[in-house]
Amino acid sequence: MKSTASVSVARRYFLNECRVGLGKIALASLLAGSTRLPAAARSTSALAPKQPHFRPRAKAVIHLFMAGAPSQLDLFDFKPKLAQWEGKPLPPEVIGGQRYAFIRPDAAVLGPRFRFQKHGECGMELSEVVPHLASVADHICLVRSVYTDQFNHAPAQIFLNTGFSRPGRPSLGSWVLYGLGAETSDLPAFVVMSTGSGISGGAANWSSGFLPAVYAGVRLRNQGDPILNVSSPPGIDRHTQHETIDLVKQLNEERLRLLHDPDISARIASYEMAFRLQTSAPELMDLRQETEATLRMYGCDPDKPSFARACLLARRMIERGVRFVAIYHEGWDAHSDVAGNLKKNCGATDQASAALVRDLAQRGLLDETLVIWGGEFGRTPMVESNPTLGRKLGRDHHPQAFSMWLAGGGIKPGLTFGTTDELGFHVVENPVHVHDLQATILHCLGLDHERLTYTYQGRQFRLTDVHGRVIHEILA
Repeated sequence: MKSTASVSVARRYFLNECRVGLGKIALASLLAGSTRLPAAARSTSALAPKQPHFRPRAKAVIHLFMAGAPSQLDLFDFKPKLAQWEGKPLPPEVIGGQRYAFIRPDAAVLGPRFRFQKHGECGMELSEVVPHLASVADHICLVRSVYTDQFNHAPAQIFLNTGFSRPGRPSLGSWVLYGLGAETSDLPAFVVMSTGSGISGGAANWSSGFLPAVYAGVRLRNQGDPILNVSSPPGIDRHTQHETIDLVKQLNEERLRLLHDPDISARIASYEMAFRLQTSAPELMDLRQETEATLRMYGCDPDKPSFARACLLARRMIERGVRFVAIYHEGWDAHSDVAGNLKKNCGATDQASAALVRDLAQRGLLDETLVIWGGEFGRTPMVESNPTLGRKLGRDHHPQAFSMWLAGGGIKPGLTFGTTDELGFHVVENPVHVHDLQATILHCLGLDHERLTYTYQGRQFRLTDVHGRVIHEILA
C-alpha cells in the first residue's frame, strides 16, 4: 500500500508510451455496448480492486455527516444532573481553562430539552426526537465518548474527514480508494452528496489531497443530472461525442507524455467517467424503480431533493459497487433554540437514517456496509444566550465530548460504548479520539491504518498521522 513518485512515473510511462492507455480500452468497450472496463484495463488502473491487508468485515462505507454538530446532550447522552443545575454556572474545576467561541465559561447550565427512553432489547437510551432511530437500536452501536482537537466548524470537519485540521490532506474516502480500489467502473467509486445549507469545510472534506486526483470524491447533485453538463447538448449524437472525446484524450495524452502529471491522468479518467455516466446515471437516479413501500419507509418523494432521497440513492450506489458514499446534511449549528434546531433537522434525517440501516439489513447488505452518523464535535452543557446576536436557549461548540453511532460492517450491534461525566462535559470512560475512529473504520475495511501510507515530499503520511488505535471493544 506504499507509493513513491518514481514508481508512479514508471507506471504512467508504461501505460502511455506503450500506447495501452486505459481511455482507448474503456471507450472501445463502451462503444461495443458494455459499460464496464475489461479485465485487462481493470488490472492496470489506479482504481483496480486491491487486496486489503487482512480479511475485511466491510466492503463499502456510507458516511452520514451531520455538519454543524448535533447536540449529543439532547439526542444521545442523557444527563438528569443538568436539569438540577439548570440556570446555575458549572463548577470552575469542571471547566478548567476551557475557552469558547460565543459564551463565557461561567454561562448557566441548560438542561436536556427532550425526554429520553430506553429502546430495543439492548436498552439503548435515546431522545424522543429520534423515534425512527430508536426502532433500529439493536442494529446500531452508540459511541458517547468521541472527542476532537478542534472547536471551530471548518477545521473540525476537515480534521474528522482527513485527520488534519487544514486543507491539503487526503480524505477518508480517498484513502479507502487508494487502499482498496473500485468495484465498479460505471459510477464514481467515491461519491459525495449534500443536503441543507452549506459545508464549512468545503471540498477539502472529500479532496484527494496529495494523493492522485483520481481518488478524490465526486460530488453529485441531488436532483436532475447528477453532474452538470453530463448530458449531451441537442445535435450531438454518440458518434460526434466519441470523436470529440477521443480527440481531447489524444491531446491530454500528448501533454501527459511531456509532463508525467497525474492530474492529467485524472482528467482523462474524468472524461471517460462522464461518458459512462450518460448511461449509468439516469438508471441510478430513477427512484421510481423502487417500490412504494420502500419510498414510504425512507419518507422519500422521488422527484424532490432531500436527505431521504440521498440516503436511498446511497443504498442504490452500494448495490452497484460504489465504495464510499458521503452525505453531508448541514444546519445543526444550534447557537440559538437548540430544541427547535433538533426538531427540524431530526425531522429531515431521522426516518431516512433508520430506513437506510433497516433497508441494508433486509437486503443482506448491512454486514458488509459500514454506516457512520455524526458531526464534527458536540455542544456545551451551558446555554448560549446573546441578545445582541438574537440568540437564546442555544448551545456552543464542545470538542471535549460528543456522540456518534455506527452500524453494520463488523461493528457490534446494540452496544452503548463510552461514558461522560454526570454533566456531560468530559469523557470519563473509554475515550475515542477522532484518529481512533478513523483507525477503526479502516480496520473494518481490512486496512491497517499504520501500514496504509503514501510517500509525499520525502516522508510517509497516513490518515491517522502518528496517532490512533483501533477500538476493538466495538467490533463484532
